[in-house]
Amino acid sequence: MSIDLVRETALKILYDINEKGAYTNISVNKYLSDTQLRNVDRNFITELVYGTVRWKLTIDWIIGQFSKIKLEKLSPWILNIMRLGVYQLLFTDKVPQSAACNESVKLSKKYGHSASSGYVNAVLRNIARNRDRISYPKKAESTLKYLSVKYSHPEWMIKEWIKLFGEEFTESLLQKNNETPQLTVRANTLKTTKEELSNILRDAGYEVDDGKYAPEALIIKNPASVTNIEAFQKGYFQVQDESSMLVGNILDPKPGELIMDVCSAPGGKTTHIAQLMENKGTIIARDIHPHKIKLIDDAAKRLSISCIKTEVFDATKLDERYVMKADRVLVDAPCTGLGIIRRKPDIKWERHEKDSEEITKLQRTILDISSEYVKPGGVLVYSTCTIMPEENQDIVLDFISRKRDFELEDITELLPSGLSKKDSSKGYIQLYPNVDGVDGFFIARIVRRRNTDGK
Repeated sequence: MSIDLVRETALKILYDINEKGAYTNISVNKYLSDTQLRNVDRNFITELVYGTVRWKLTIDWIIGQFSKIKLEKLSPWILNIMRLGVYQLLFTDKVPQSAACNESVKLSKKYGHSASSGYVNAVLRNIARNRDRISYPKKAESTLKYLSVKYSHPEWMIKEWIKLFGEEFTESLLQKNNETPQLTVRANTLKTTKEELSNILRDAGYEVDDGKYAPEALIIKNPASVTNIEAFQKGYFQVQDESSMLVGNILDPKPGELIMDVCSAPGGKTTHIAQLMENKGTIIARDIHPHKIKLIDDAAKRLSISCIKTEVFDATKLDERYVMKADRVLVDAPCTGLGIIRRKPDIKWERHEKDSEEITKLQRTILDISSEYVKPGGVLVYSTCTIMPEENQDIVLDFISRKRDFELEDITELLPSGLSKKDSSKGYIQLYPNVDGVDGFFIARIVRRRNTDGK
């Protein structure tokens, strides 16, 4: 019996994610570092893992209809084999039905006991035969249950979004969250131009388009192994979503300035700020974890950036050395991450209804502490990758109400052409995947009045 290495690798990754709490992107990257894998295999493993994680709730609903054993009674290995099999049967048209069933049975013989393979075979083939007769919740009976199973999102999250955005917007958001996002890269203009990079990528066999908004952005439509090519190793580009690039544009740093990026890992925004400063000046880039600081250092080295000074530092603690010294401060705050579910689908299952209570306390503390570093006339930018008002507008407006020497500043002129937001004149923008075609991000620009008594 020869087990398919690709599916077995996908199974091991799913086990790490669902049973050990591993992050999807980190676990996938760890396993895909195996040099024996071909690009086509890496792509298939990635699709299997992300697809199965993305549709986990719906898949479990389907398995529950056909299994005589309750899901919580199944061994974790067998349950993840079943999930992988159902994803191949119902959510992709690339895999023949026989292959999905047969390979799942082989895996169950290795990772289960003697009866496991018969059980897996029976359930999967029953699902395959009856795929058109699978029962789903009726919208008329429960909108929440209907949307939850149809789009594989937890009910509490959907309930909250309907309350905030309405049912039509929420359904559009759920649908967009289940789509695979395009890969966007930022041309490193310290080494090349966007046009030159575009030609280099096309010569390497990639399909390339201009980004939607950011002037340095390129979209790569077939991004397989793009970080393994020479152009990446030489530092010609950085992988970064456009919404993240807009943070640097709204900070609008100038050459020679002192910038503080208090939550900077893994360094995408930090290196973009350095690029906008023409690598002239100083960026104090901080994170609480040493291994994350290394990510910033590695990125800066690859991109040939020398103006970044990294430090392990807790953003909730005040550093007296920099009080009122920084020209600009970026607070890219920890958040629930609900704006990047399409990119990190495990967020749906990691987050819980009460998470924002602790996170908002942390955000408020970091923003308050970081504001102390801003010199009179300086700029403070607050950003998150979530769409929840209590982590975004509410945090900023509360800060402004308490800090008399700070005020929001109109950012309309700092936004790229093609991006128009009614709130930009108020000093902030909220981006949504289903509206703007980029990651869900909030960005606010706050300035410190030159007269620091608040008048």
